[in-house]
Amino acid sequence: MEEEVYFLGVFKKLISPWANAVCMLLLVPESMCRSNRGTVSGYFLAGRYMFWLPVGASLFASNIGSEHFVGLAGSGAAAGIGVAAFEFNACLLLQLLGWVFLPVYIASGVYTLPEYMKKRFGGQRIRVYLACLSLVLYIFTKISVDMYSGALFIQEALGWNLYVSIIILLALTAICTVTGGLAAVIYTDTLQFFIMIIGAVILMVLSFVEVGGYDQLKLKYMQAIPNETLSNPNYTCGYPREDSFQMLRDPVNSDMPWAGFLLGQTPASIWYWCADQMMVQRALAAKSLSHAQGGCIFAGYIKLLPMVLMVIPGMISRVLYPDEVGCASAETCMEVCGSSTGCSNIAYPRIVLGLMPTGLRGVMLAVMLAALMSDLTSIFNSTSTLFTIDVWKIFRIKFFKSEPSVRELMIVGRVIVMIMVGIGIIWIPIIMEMQGGQLFIYIQEIAAYLSPPIAAVYLVALLWPRGNEQGAFWSLMAGLVTGGIRMILDFVWRSPPCWEEDPRPSITAKVHYMYFALLLFWQTVFVNIIVSLVTSPTDPEKVIRTTYWSRFSGAKRLDDFEDDKAEVELDDLKDTDGEVEIVDGRGTCKKGYDWFCGYDDTMKGKQKAQKHREHLKAVTSLEQDPKAKIFLNVNLVVIIGVATFLYIFFSV
Repeated sequence: MEEEVYFLGVFKKLISPWANAVCMLLLVPESMCRSNRGTVSGYFLAGRYMFWLPVGASLFASNIGSEHFVGLAGSGAAAGIGVAAFEFNACLLLQLLGWVFLPVYIASGVYTLPEYMKKRFGGQRIRVYLACLSLVLYIFTKISVDMYSGALFIQEALGWNLYVSIIILLALTAICTVTGGLAAVIYTDTLQFFIMIIGAVILMVLSFVEVGGYDQLKLKYMQAIPNETLSNPNYTCGYPREDSFQMLRDPVNSDMPWAGFLLGQTPASIWYWCADQMMVQRALAAKSLSHAQGGCIFAGYIKLLPMVLMVIPGMISRVLYPDEVGCASAETCMEVCGSSTGCSNIAYPRIVLGLMPTGLRGVMLAVMLAALMSDLTSIFNSTSTLFTIDVWKIFRIKFFKSEPSVRELMIVGRVIVMIMVGIGIIWIPIIMEMQGGQLFIYIQEIAAYLSPPIAAVYLVALLWPRGNEQGAFWSLMAGLVTGGIRMILDFVWRSPPCWEEDPRPSITAKVHYMYFALLLFWQTVFVNIIVSLVTSPTDPEKVIRTTYWSRFSGAKRLDDFEDDKAEVELDDLKDTDGEVEIVDGRGTCKKGYDWFCGYDDTMKGKQKAQKHREHLKAVTSLEQDPKAKIFLNVNLVVIIGVATFLYIFFSV
């Protein structure tokens, strides 16, 4: 109840979209005053006290960044409603997370997903490899993409320099992430969630009014052809796709093959929704399994909206501005948006500037800032968590032969955020050249080359107790080699725009990235199974509460709550009579520094940490109220049915 009251009190501060930035910054000091920031669980998992609404809102806001507004609208402008299939797919995969993956993660008591692999298999090499690979994926597909898309919107709206925009955005997000921990990030995400929905709905309504409704859109979109194409009868570029209003398309000759999407893209997306630290970390912060599943249900319902909030406004933008959004030559595109490969990425900024009056443009700027900052704060916090717990801590023990202090982990977690930001900025010029006018598709392609092996290994780990460390590791290595080769080939030979010949080799030109993801996923599964069968089985202790079938096991593990032991050492602070001696000998500067970082090693802080550890034990029990469980299961059936119906309705 305390957390709900706190959340509602903070939410009342949101008076208008103009107050967005102020509200975000006000959340930081409030979160800083919450003492659990000074523990590993408190800083990285918000103490596991979150209820379903902020969990679900944060899941949505962490996913829907500025790259979704820019990328989904851009892909809608370029190729129709097909890209919305990713959003309906997310509705289903969120439920897979809540009902299959989360019970195991929560029962195992882990903070990070690579840490789960260490508990499941033993050893550290899989844990370190997955953490490092996740950091690479964050740079390629999240940090740099978010900064580029957000700055692109600001550049279009305000005329600012791209890199000046990036620096200002980073300064705002760093304040929230570095100081407040996951609690500040989730509460900020929740506020940003409402800002994004309200602003996007306003633009959607104005867009439909301008175009005349959905039926008129279907007619006018197919006629949205740039003048340079119409003036040249022999020119084939610039025409909308004939299957623009079909979601899942021809399995061979299309950009959204139904077989590749269902059998290849879906397994690849399991990584993002069920085995990616950034997304799963929000659900792990829930105060019980029921609240975690409630957050997944809530986020799943909201994920039905991006098609009408982002994809269709992008299509309307092409109808209204065919010569700009649908430019069909390198020269014209360079003049319009500074890219020789296409300008569909400006679809959302252009419709905002074209349809909204001055006051509402400010609202939409707040929406884009909300989307960008909610996504970046989530990424930064997850980056900090992965590196601190799964890389730095292991490095410290291996080479310095000592455990890092909690204070050291807090400092390292903040420093790595700054380093990742610098690397992300360096990658932005590469994105500008490689995204080919469709930023969202660029993200999916990169993920398809690196994420299927991760998804496959986690699925085998959860569902097959016989799987062992050797099988998991060598299947990951095989997947890295195969996926890395395809990714390098794609970097060297990019898909050309319509007006250029295709010089790519057959492996990239003929094999769609979704079919490649399918092959890569099953290659990883087969290697994992074969190597596991020809090597020794896993220690029986390792499968206690680390598989779906053993999640309710009450057996003891030697490594239960091992990461919390260093945080709670009350015996050393007791006097000879057994009473707790509360002495605070810190200087003023040290007190100020500890308050800023949330670190509290006083007796009072130790006592709170002890209570917090007892709370964690209760969370891992997976106990659920029977009525809540029935309500959640009913909603599970409803959302699966709705998403499936929408797939069929827009594909047949």
